[in-house]
Amino acid sequence: MSEFGNNEHKIYQGDAIKVLQNKIKNNSIDLIFVDPPYNIGKDFNGRKDKWKTDEDYLNWCYTWIDLLLKKLKKTGSLYIMTSTQFIPNFDIYLRNKIEILSRIVWSYDSSGVQAKKYYGSMYEPILFCVKDKNNYTFNSDEILVEAKTGSKRKLIDYRKNPPQPYNTKKVPGNVWDYPRVRYRMAEYENHPTQKPTKLLERIIKASSKKGDTILDPFSGTFTTSYVAKKLNRKSIGIEIDEDYSKIGVRRVLEQFKLNGEDLRPEPKTYQIKKIKQQTIFEAKI
Repeated sequence: MSEFGNNEHKIYQGDAIKVLQNKIKNNSIDLIFVDPPYNIGKDFNGRKDKWKTDEDYLNWCYTWIDLLLKKLKKTGSLYIMTSTQFIPNFDIYLRNKIEILSRIVWSYDSSGVQAKKYYGSMYEPILFCVKDKNNYTFNSDEILVEAKTGSKRKLIDYRKNPPQPYNTKKVPGNVWDYPRVRYRMAEYENHPTQKPTKLLERIIKASSKKGDTILDPFSGTFTTSYVAKKLNRKSIGIEIDEDYSKIGVRRVLEQFKLNGEDLRPEPKTYQIKKIKQQTIFEAKI
């Protein structure tokens, strides 16, 4: 297990369960975002996302879920994801342990063929949970979106006296439409399941305050910690893979060298091509 960072932003490189058991205090976290391996066979830098049985996967998940619930403050919130296959198991397991307020669908398009003999999956599910349904953070004014009835259609609500136009802004519903992170996007990192910053921005703005502590036990590209820092929150990120942890050191701690290693990402193929074209152009001049 390795540690990087400071009291504001901490990165742990190690097994999530061990870090939670030994490094994170109970009742210390304001917001937890969980995007674990989905048990669908993804390759995470040589580490295969596939358990021998579904039961093995779920038992592993239930172990860290129970630990996370201990770490969460009484006023805290939990957003938890997994595959469409396993989210019902998470839902049932959590119902008697925490209040599930919303079942969110993160919807996205795909540039490729998803399936030919059935309906391909074009969304990922998220459970929004709180420990106390009467005492939790939800900053609705921070995440308002356009209400088409009022802003575009400009309809009048004649049920009111006197009649009034419908509101032009509203709290988002539970279907969120954000594109997946693509290779040419500025935020792209070399990771198979990177989550977009806009997804985390909505979650963090809604369910935390400035100065709150946010935990992501499966950090991947450390988008949660990156957005938390940008929004003036504290962060704790845990990641088992050493290379992915270095992304966090660079992206969150803004440290570009570690033990003599340059942490800056390699230029993308289209960037290399552009540099070569520029070099040729300058040589001709």
